[in-house]
Amino acid sequence: MGITVPAVLPSSREDFKGKLSFFSQIPSVKRIQIDIVDGKFAGPASWPYTAPGEIRDMVTQGEMLPRPDRIVYEMDLMCIDADRVAEPWLALGATRLTFHAESAADLPRLLASARRRYGPGANFAEGLIVFGIALNVGTDLALIEPCLDEVEYVQFMGIAQIGRQGQPFDERVFEKVRIFRARHPDLPVQIDGGISLENAKKLLTLGVTNLVIGSAIARAKNPAIALATFEDLGTSYGV
Repeated sequence: MGITVPAVLPSSREDFKGKLSFFSQIPSVKRIQIDIVDGKFAGPASWPYTAPGEIRDMVTQGEMLPRPDRIVYEMDLMCIDADRVAEPWLALGATRLTFHAESAADLPRLLASARRRYGPGANFAEGLIVFGIALNVGTDLALIEPCLDEVEYVQFMGIAQIGRQGQPFDERVFEKVRIFRARHPDLPVQIDGGISLENAKKLLTLGVTNLVIGSAIARAKNPAIALATFEDLGTSYGV
């Protein structure tokens, strides 16, 4: 699987389908992150919060996310009650759920609820649904340390204001990654937000596993070439 994960922040059902159709046609894309913003935990609200009936209609109609045979879909759940919000996305074919540590008053309880809902006890195959924790750049690592045995990856936000693409990179994340990697050398780490070709090199050198990239790809003159350029960094800077 490549190091680059395109991020899709949908503004409408049509925008959502158009972006997924584009990325699913690029052979090198193996994983896509879909950003879901509720307008409460983070804002502004994204689709489908702006049209909640549409996601229910897609599930009812039996729709699936494109090319599930080749592409892994990851939901970045920037919302309250994320364990409940995840359900329709799993019905559409998503298999990775990223829960934001700050979105719940009791993070262990949130993760336990997700395991009950989407684990083997709820008739999901063992290991089918993968869980991760996201942490804001200004939040202490201590918040997630007790929960690391419950997740398969950690996502550090590379921007101070989450929920919007195109925000400037916050260099505090470099030190966060360095400290975390020293403590947990084997747990996959991904960075989401503000990634450029220059800071990507340093992130990969520090041991980052994946780069979740939105605007640097979506706003490029040729998104496919931009994505390939990021992928090429893995050869020289990845560990």
